[in-house]
Amino acid sequence: MPPPSNLYLFGYNSLQAFGWAIAIFRILSNFISTGSFYGGYASAGDLICLLQSVAFLEVIHGAIGLVPSGVVLPLMQWGGRTHFLLAIVRQIDEVQELPAVFITFLAWSLSEVVRYPQHAFTCIGSCPYWITYLRYTAFIVLYPVGLFTGEMWLMYEAVPFIKKKNLYADFFSAFPFTYYTFVRVLLVLYPFLWLKLYLHLFKQRRSKLRKHDKKKMK
Repeated sequence: MPPPSNLYLFGYNSLQAFGWAIAIFRILSNFISTGSFYGGYASAGDLICLLQSVAFLEVIHGAIGLVPSGVVLPLMQWGGRTHFLLAIVRQIDEVQELPAVFITFLAWSLSEVVRYPQHAFTCIGSCPYWITYLRYTAFIVLYPVGLFTGEMWLMYEAVPFIKKKNLYADFFSAFPFTYYTFVRVLLVLYPFLWLKLYLHLFKQRRSKLRKHDKKKMK
């Protein structure tokens, strides 16, 4: 019988997997019915905002030692996605229908419907190898697609609207720069910050798949 912490993690990851499966079903259903890339946010935006907000629990899991991920990398991933989603996409109606939203949501959903089941099965000590292999292989394509043709493209398109709306002016009045400047600088730094996470995933991939190969040899 797995310990209570593993049962909790199994439940959490299973619910997230279910939520992202619904999200991808909504995104693809809308695309098939309309033949358009412009309905990504309308089809699944609210659900993905909820799933991404709840994912802050993963930062807490690492902070309290429930999982060995630590805090920095989960916080970077959660913070980057949440800023993109809640601070930009949700607040600027003009960008919600852009194809970049569809691309981002599809890349995120495809990643998460593999990642969360892999975590869930691992918690109960029974994860099929093909799921582990897919988890540590699909990201090689999905992460760059989600970042460069999704997140960064949309943030670039959002910059003029951020300036026009003077977004978050009250909050940034305490700083010597505006949110408009912050996002422009973030766009320059984004690939370098993302690269740290991307390389970490390659390191994880080598470690996880090597363990399986060693077990097969035994």
